[in-house]
Amino acid sequence: MPVRVVLAEDGVLLREGLAGLLGRFGFEVVDAVGSADALVASATSCAPDLVITDIRMPPDHTDDGLRAAVTLRAARPQLPVVVLSQYVQEEYASTLLDTGSGRGVGYLLKDRVVDVEDFVTALRTVAAGGTVIDPEVVRRLLNRPHDPLVRLSAREREVLGLIAEGHSNSAIASRLFVSEAAVGKHVGNILTKLDLPPAEDTNRRVLAVLTYLRSGTHA
Repeated sequence: MPVRVVLAEDGVLLREGLAGLLGRFGFEVVDAVGSADALVASATSCAPDLVITDIRMPPDHTDDGLRAAVTLRAARPQLPVVVLSQYVQEEYASTLLDTGSGRGVGYLLKDRVVDVEDFVTALRTVAAGGTVIDPEVVRRLLNRPHDPLVRLSAREREVLGLIAEGHSNSAIASRLFVSEAAVGKHVGNILTKLDLPPAEDTNRRVLAVLTYLRSGTHA
């Protein structure tokens, strides 16, 4: 049985070229789309054996493809996903590896995919549940200092900084010109992303502040 693929790439020529290449090597491209939203819809309805996506995709042309892949893996943790990137971006690789226990994941740099057979082998490895990460990305990940706050968004870091200064949720909401409910949601995300165990909320906030202070990113 051929591996059924949903392909996401906003460049029409590259998308068509990849689809043709995959077909020649025995893959079945069940859909080829040009945006992150279309990727989520297609992969949800088609239930492919493998998703291949560029990271930078419409609508925002930032990390939309990656976020779509993470969304799909949240709903189906064993869905094999290969992301293609123009640059070495360690945080993207880390985000993807955090899904589905890190199995069935590929992170490849476009400029380093020069051997077609190696590329196809990498796709088959991921489709079979293996993990393939570009060696340059691995090197960057190994050499990067560990930052426990790396999972937090810029806004979540800002909220955590204000918590560390002793501000309540209502005070933070006032300073950031957002609702207290929005702050509460940020706080919940922070505690979850820092892997703080369920406990009395005040204690969890203290642990979050200690993590923030130890990271040294506030200095």
